[in-house]
Amino acid sequence: MFSATTRRNSCRGIAFGSRTTSELHARRRSSVCSHVPAGVQPEDLSVSLSQPIITITLRFLLAIDLWLSKQLGVCACEKSSWGSIRPLVRLVEFSGHAIPWIVGTLYSLLCGETAEEQEVLLNLTLALLLDLLLVRLLKALVRRQIPVQNRSDILSALFAERYSFPSGHATRAAMCARFFLAQLSDTASTRFLVVGWSVLVSLSRLLLARNYVTDVGFGLAMGFCQYSLVERLWVTWDGLRDLLFLRLRERLNWAYGGLWMDDWTY
Repeated sequence: MFSATTRRNSCRGIAFGSRTTSELHARRRSSVCSHVPAGVQPEDLSVSLSQPIITITLRFLLAIDLWLSKQLGVCACEKSSWGSIRPLVRLVEFSGHAIPWIVGTLYSLLCGETAEEQEVLLNLTLALLLDLLLVRLLKALVRRQIPVQNRSDILSALFAERYSFPSGHATRAAMCARFFLAQLSDTASTRFLVVGWSVLVSLSRLLLARNYVTDVGFGLAMGFCQYSLVERLWVTWDGLRDLLFLRLRERLNWAYGGLWMDDWTY
């Protein structure tokens, strides 16, 4: 009797101990993957029936956005379900960053051989600067915090983004893709590669839990519309030369007028 009771208690203790150990490992795993940066607060999704129907609808859509973004963040850390391909996804993400694009475009502009190439690269540089300015402005106005499961590493910490909306990678990918499709791509295979790259860059932001789905969706639409503005404000070498000559002539006239007034005074 005593041995049977002792055996049952020991089995319960073993089962309880194994359950506690598994829960501890699960908590450790979740704590690694759900790294919350300092200052980031979870979004408030509380809903009251006394609120207007528009507010309830927006909060419902926001809840779907948060849930879908969390499900897509399968490369948020090494312990995630697709954590093994995280370095490859980070490489794709880096290919859409502003710094390599601006530096590479400026270098190509300085090394351009023909006036046509330099004109295209000049407008691409201006388009990248315009995209960077508009994205920074919207991020400062909206101030949406980055996803809580986002985990910064050594490389991404150097280019850390404080706010999430809109996704700068998505705007840049859409704008550059449309730019290349309109100006440089002339074969079906090249068009496929350009479109595929823009889709992969946008998707990498979701897989790494850098942005929400709405951030990426709005960024793609914004980048698509930005090229229309770039195309409307296209800068030619002749127009740039005339503008610079006009500015220079105004400066010379102002300087000559000032010298003439000084001589007249004396």
